[in-house]
Amino acid sequence: MTDRTSDTPPKRAEIVPLRPPRPCPICSQESTRAAYPFCSKRCKDLDLHRWFSGAYAIPAVEADSEDDEAEG
Repeated sequence: MTDRTSDTPPKRAEIVPLRPPRPCPICSQESTRAAYPFCSKRCKDLDLHRWFSGAYAIPAVEADSEDDEAEG
């Protein structure tokens, strides 16, 4: 057993985050661990709503097929 002369708790190893903190993509506040990469559940839900509503749609450009060129 170790003899403690003070009432200070033992030192714990420092936890090093795996990812560096970055700003929330919705509101630019610092992100939290629970909602990463967002700052809160609200911003996380706003982003999900934008995906479901089609706000993040990628425009597509349709190329002419080779069959159409051969006929004309």
